[in-house]
Amino acid sequence: MSAPRRFKLWPVMILALLLAGCAVGPGYKRPAVNAPQNFRGDTTGLTNSLGDMPWWELFHDEELQALIRSALTNNYDVRIAAARVEQARAILAENRSGYFPQITYQGAVGDGRNVLAGSPYPSGGPPGMGYEAAGNVSWEIDLWGRIRRLNESARAQFLATAEARTNVMLTLITTVAADYFQLLALDQELQIAKDTTNSFGQSLKLFSERLSGGVSSKLETAAAEAAQASAAATVPELERQIVVEENQIRILIGMNPGPIVRHKKLLEELLPPEVPPGLPSALLERRPDIRQAEQLVRSANAQIGVAKADFYPRFSLTALFGQVSPELSTFTSGAANAWSAAANLTGPIFEGGLLKAQYRYARAAWEEAALQYQSVVLNAFQEVSNALTAREQFARERIEQARSVKAYEVAVQVANERYTAGHANYYELLQEQQLLFPAENALTQTELNQLLATVQLYRALGGGWK
Repeated sequence: MSAPRRFKLWPVMILALLLAGCAVGPGYKRPAVNAPQNFRGDTTGLTNSLGDMPWWELFHDEELQALIRSALTNNYDVRIAAARVEQARAILAENRSGYFPQITYQGAVGDGRNVLAGSPYPSGGPPGMGYEAAGNVSWEIDLWGRIRRLNESARAQFLATAEARTNVMLTLITTVAADYFQLLALDQELQIAKDTTNSFGQSLKLFSERLSGGVSSKLETAAAEAAQASAAATVPELERQIVVEENQIRILIGMNPGPIVRHKKLLEELLPPEVPPGLPSALLERRPDIRQAEQLVRSANAQIGVAKADFYPRFSLTALFGQVSPELSTFTSGAANAWSAAANLTGPIFEGGLLKAQYRYARAAWEEAALQYQSVVLNAFQEVSNALTAREQFARERIEQARSVKAYEVAVQVANERYTAGHANYYELLQEQQLLFPAENALTQTELNQLLATVQLYRALGGGWK
């Protein structure tokens, strides 16, 4: 190949590289959202947020922390999400290959007449063996940014899967914590049921002694026995629920069903007294599901550029160098060199509306992704507001429930003293005992709800991850 001919293609290549600076399609802009100035239910007025606190600083129970660490390591949903991230990473690498020349090789040996490696000779040739060995280079010049848009879309998809994995981890942390608190609440309810059963048993013993002494009637002992049996009947159900809850937590940490070690009681679980949500605008940067939705919008936006670039011609450079010969001796002597270099231009003329339909589809997909993003943001604002309100109201309810339990405890004590002294009948004592049992359970449920509201707020704020 002479020098003048060798460099004829250089001006074309340089022009192509200069033109490769433009990329068709719209530039990305975050969809507009109507973010409020403050969250409804926020009474702190602070700009810092509970969501900035790492989970290991929020939950001070060492056994709960061990469960969360085990879940983050062994949970199958987390591992599945991690596998999806690796898939997206591989797709991103696959798209990046479009930036570089594609180099391949080929070789053939065959026998025939007037053909070589399955291709006919232009002017015929003798029958016999044919040999071919060559290397090929092809490179698409990204004139209109089609390859760049494909990479932009693939990168956004990769980041979206990474955010989805973070969201799975955040959900897992709060789910383990919520189930653990639920388990402690069941333990407390079980203890209340056993204490109540014992309390009714003491009343039954007292009534039975009075019956044997001729002071009481069979009606009193029967009523006391019924109350004791009713309280005792709740014990097996609570024990069943405890086993179910333990098995649920074990599955979350990727282990077979079994018991869960815990030493703390529900009342000993302390969470921060103040839980500021921060500014709504910061929520857009913190919550992984919002960031995931935004990356999907970015990916859809890039696909519009890909669809638009398909309307324009594609320019590529190709080259071949090798040896082709019907004679092995000529092939090995180097006298059968073959080479070629070409610039290729292809473009659509008539596609039957295919390209327009693909472009309209890309625009509609972007609009769907943008609406989905706005919906996720709006739902996030609602979740934060609901959790703030729930935590505040459960705190007020807990105060009143605690007063109720304290009053019923005093009433039972006074009724028992009055009955022993003969100043009250058995109905008065049984009534106060029967009212204390559900009041204690209601207080336990309120304490649990207050903890769960804080956990839910932490999740709604995208806590634990930056």
